[in-house]
Amino acid sequence: MKNSIDGKALVYCEGAFNTPNGKTAHGLVRFTERYDIVGVLDKKYEGRDAGEVLDGKPNGIPVFKNFEDAVEKLTAWDKLPKSLVIGLAPDGGRLPVEAKDTIKKALQMGWNVDSGLHDFLTNDAVLTQIAAENKCRIRDVRKTPDRDQLHFFTGDIEQVDCLKLAVLGTDSALGKRTTAWLLVHGFRNAGLKAEMIGTGQTAWMQGAKYSMVMDSCINDFVSGEIEHAVVSAYKNEQPDVIVIEGQGSLMNPAYPGGFEILAAGRPDFVVLQHAPKRLEYDGFPGYKLHSLSEQINAIEVISGKQVIAITVNHEDMEEDEILEVCKQITLETKLPAFDVLKYGAEGLVEVLREKLK
Repeated sequence: MKNSIDGKALVYCEGAFNTPNGKTAHGLVRFTERYDIVGVLDKKYEGRDAGEVLDGKPNGIPVFKNFEDAVEKLTAWDKLPKSLVIGLAPDGGRLPVEAKDTIKKALQMGWNVDSGLHDFLTNDAVLTQIAAENKCRIRDVRKTPDRDQLHFFTGDIEQVDCLKLAVLGTDSALGKRTTAWLLVHGFRNAGLKAEMIGTGQTAWMQGAKYSMVMDSCINDFVSGEIEHAVVSAYKNEQPDVIVIEGQGSLMNPAYPGGFEILAAGRPDFVVLQHAPKRLEYDGFPGYKLHSLSEQINAIEVISGKQVIAITVNHEDMEEDEILEVCKQITLETKLPAFDVLKYGAEGLVEVLREKLK
């Protein structure tokens, strides 16, 4: 990718690529305006194409067995990056101990390191010293700004009179962000101005210009930060549509999310992401996933806004099942259902275009 914000980057995803714990890496492999991704680290998929592993669609991003292997090959290909990006998104945002060896090697080569985990690398005196000695940067994306830089809710959201959509989900690690990006790109491809509001670290890493990181923001300011991002996007870009990325799900026991987006982002409609084969909340055996109808009802009661469509995550499905599952969801919910990752967002964009203001 040319003219990326931060240039070439290698993504660390050891042991997690193509699992829910690798979703930051997945987002970066699929799309980013911030970096030009030149490779992924995960020995399990050594020698494979990252796009082919993830979506069955080769995209020219190789997977390397380790840091040394990546440096050797990327040097030979004249693609050596200047950044290492941590592509892990484990429960609780904790950094595996073994990852620090790779981070040290990158810093010793003068590479910048970006991390979206809750374990802040800038709190590690050894790492910060290595970075200082090699004149490179460590950036903790999830580190909350000082409170005097945070925004409190003002009500300015009422001035935003373009179409606002929230992509919420029935669980965490479900593809909400990917669907939101596909929607934004779908609107743009249809000749409309669309802006993405990122609410997590990965959306920022993908280059979302208007972002906040919801799960590390001080609670008092979450609504204000969401509002500020939406209002700023509206004032600065004058878009036809604003798409807000969801977080967690309303009834997820560990990651309850979405209420602030409904309350402060005040979307006109909700697109709901759902994995029909998922029976329990991700990572929490015994916590049965609330039914699709219960989740739709909860969103509509809380917000007074309509769930307008269902987007399907096809995990654990055979390809020939997907369209039939979408059809069954429509019969059950009376809502159109789409797998935008598999088949594109054009059909969903056509449904939503009718609601443009």
